[in-house]
Amino acid sequence: MNSDRQRLVRDLGALGLREGDCVLLHSSLRSFGRVEGGADAVIDAFLEVLGPGGTLLAPTLTGSEALSPENPPHVDLRTAACWNGRIPETLRQRPGALRSTHPTHSCAALGARAAELLHGHELSPTPCGVTSPYFRNAAAGGYIVLAGCGLDTCTTLHTVEELANVPYHLQEHIAFGSCVDLAGKRVQTPCRLHSYAGPSRDFPVLEPLLLERGLLRTGPAGESQVRVIHAMGLIETALEKMCFDPYYITALRARPATPRP
Repeated sequence: MNSDRQRLVRDLGALGLREGDCVLLHSSLRSFGRVEGGADAVIDAFLEVLGPGGTLLAPTLTGSEALSPENPPHVDLRTAACWNGRIPETLRQRPGALRSTHPTHSCAALGARAAELLHGHELSPTPCGVTSPYFRNAAAGGYIVLAGCGLDTCTTLHTVEELANVPYHLQEHIAFGSCVDLAGKRVQTPCRLHSYAGPSRDFPVLEPLLLERGLLRTGPAGESQVRVIHAMGLIETALEKMCFDPYYITALRARPATPRP
């Protein structure tokens, strides 16, 4: 094993990741600095820490602002590159890797629970709903790891928006898209697509609460600054706030009234 990978294994263990964990990884390869073996070495470090009973997932996103019910997505998941980074793109091409069947918000995964966590994504009427890997990872007691990036990249917060049925997150009408899955079968995937016309998000507003509640750990992994978040704790914390203010994780959230003198 090269020294860079050894260092990552040690640092990820110090952040509390253990054998058997499920981890949804958002990442910037550049944040790790010069790593011998590149993206593969980072993936190998996570897999070593999680062990044979663990599972590593990563979003492999293919959606865009151009999509709509009039221009629905049709994606071949065997070949469609994701746009959200070198590490997930490398993971999806690994021998044995699976990829969930969704035209905009698929995930790739390797490990013991990969098939279980990815199964049924094509049935989700919204991209990140309860039959998506984002919610299934949380329901499995899994973690979200943000390596070299912040909460603004956390796709699971779209799960929260969908659970809260906020008015700004999704396009109104269903898009009748399709996917070619990894077996070469075309699967119809009707769902509502993200709306890019809504308010700008402010996902990092949750970070102080997550720290206060012990749901977020931070520290280095190599040269990358990493956040490890309990996924269901994130969902519950955000929903708690959004019950009172649906715009809580956006720039339009209600501000506390200034007390009168």
